[in-house]
Amino acid sequence: MLDMRLRPSAISITGLSVIRNGTTILHKFDLEVEAGKILGLLGPSGSGKTTIMRSIVGLQHLTGGEIKVLGIPAGDKGLRTRVSYSTQDASIYRDLTCSENIDYFAALQGHSTPTTNEILELVDLSRNRKQLAATLSGGERARLALATALVGKPELLILDEPTIGLDPLLRRDLWRLFHRFTDQGKTLLVSSHMMEEADQCDELVLLREGAILSKGSPAELRKQAGLENMDAVFISLVEKR
Repeated sequence: MLDMRLRPSAISITGLSVIRNGTTILHKFDLEVEAGKILGLLGPSGSGKTTIMRSIVGLQHLTGGEIKVLGIPAGDKGLRTRVSYSTQDASIYRDLTCSENIDYFAALQGHSTPTTNEILELVDLSRNRKQLAATLSGGERARLALATALVGKPELLILDEPTIGLDPLLRRDLWRLFHRFTDQGKTLLVSSHMMEEADQCDELVLLREGAILSKGSPAELRKQAGLENMDAVFISLVEKR
C-alpha cells in the first residue's frame, strides 16, 4: 500500500533573488531540500552556489523571495544551534590547538555535547588534538573546520566545497562521514565543482549562472542526458539550454 506520508523539507526556497553590485546573481530561484538526504549543488565557479548557501544561513542580503529552514525563516536566532555552516575558507583559529578550537566553538554554543574528543574522533583528528592548527596539513585543516561545524549536533549542515584541495583518500573518508550523518537523520547541503562527486549525493542540482540546469538523482540526470560521465552530462545539459 502506498505510504502517503511526505518527508518534510529541510530547506524551502521560493523566488530567491540576489543582486550584488548591480549584477543579478540569482533571479526568482526555487529549491526544496528533502530532510535526511544529501543534496549536492554542482556547478562551475560563479554559478551561484556560495550565494545560495549564504542566503540559507542568513548572511546574504536578499533582493526578493523567501527561505524557510527547518520550518523557520532563514537567519532566525532559533536556528543558531540547529544549523552549521562551513565556508570554503577554513574557519579555524591557527594559534589554537585542535582541541582548543573545538572548545571555543562549544563555548559559543553554550554546551559541549558531543564532547571535544568525540568530535575529533569523528573527523580522525584524535592524534592531533594538542597540535596547533597552524601546523596542520591542508587536509587536516579542512577536517578541523568541519569538526567545528559539528559542535552541538546540528540537524542541518551547509558545507561549501568541503573537499576542495583534498586528496582522493581524504575525500572518500569525508563522504563516508557525510553518509553516516544522514544515517543519523541529519540533512546535508554540499557544494562542489567536481562532477565526480555527484554519485555521493542522493539528489543533485546542476547550476550555471544562477539558474538550475537540471535536478534529480545521479541516475535520473544520466538518463535525461543519455550519458554516463557526469562532466559530459553537465556539458550536454548546458548545450541543450
